[in-house]
Amino acid sequence: MSTIGVEGYVHSIEVGSFVDGPGLRYVVFLAGCPLRCKYCHNPDTWQCRGKMSDADSVLKNIGMTAEFLEAGDGGVTVSGGEPLAQPAFTAALLQGSKRLGLHTALDTSGYLGDALTDEMLVNIDLVLLDIKSWLPDVYRELTGVEVEPTLRLARRLSDECKPMWVRFVLVPGITDAHENVEGLARFVATLRSVERVEVVPFHQMGRAKWEQLGIAYELTDTQPPTDDEIQRVKDVFEAHGLPVDDGRFAPCGPVAARG
Repeated sequence: MSTIGVEGYVHSIEVGSFVDGPGLRYVVFLAGCPLRCKYCHNPDTWQCRGKMSDADSVLKNIGMTAEFLEAGDGGVTVSGGEPLAQPAFTAALLQGSKRLGLHTALDTSGYLGDALTDEMLVNIDLVLLDIKSWLPDVYRELTGVEVEPTLRLARRLSDECKPMWVRFVLVPGITDAHENVEGLARFVATLRSVERVEVVPFHQMGRAKWEQLGIAYELTDTQPPTDDEIQRVKDVFEAHGLPVDDGRFAPCGPVAARG
């Protein structure tokens, strides 16, 4: 696949992230997402609009930081929004980054996982997979879409031994029920290529962006989980033999300050 002439909508870029994959990351946040997560940090990424960029220009900038990224044991992460909403552009960025000799990561909800071709998978070293809920009704209420496509992608990645980090956002009163956490932990424990689970505490960082856009924010009264609540959920995953990371500072998409 040639990257020449491939264009896409870029929401923002961050150089120097430590929470979007291993080491020091160059993160390209793409616009467009079919999910409508109630805690989304950047609802302005929902539509495919913004700065139109060509892949070669982005890759040229990545190349200028390649030594910096390698020195920090990092690489390139394509995130969103939902990067698989722009599969051709995402594929070009991943392929070009691998040609530069860099570690690559794809940060995805998995809902559009069927758009992830075998050719694209070859150029991905790690998938950061957000599984927002195990219970289908909770997932639907939280995101507006079904969970099964995400689970289908997780099974496929496991079958192909593609390394995964699974991210779970802990939202008090929504995703914290024991049945939900236990079910997800049980499922993730069946996936043979999961390297770790990140329990990411909900917070109110995205609320201001919703208000700026005039979108009703339903989680105004939802408080971040306490340390004890976070530990309780981590304990459930660990009880299933899963390595759990403190995802306290890991974002769910670009935080408002990055937009």
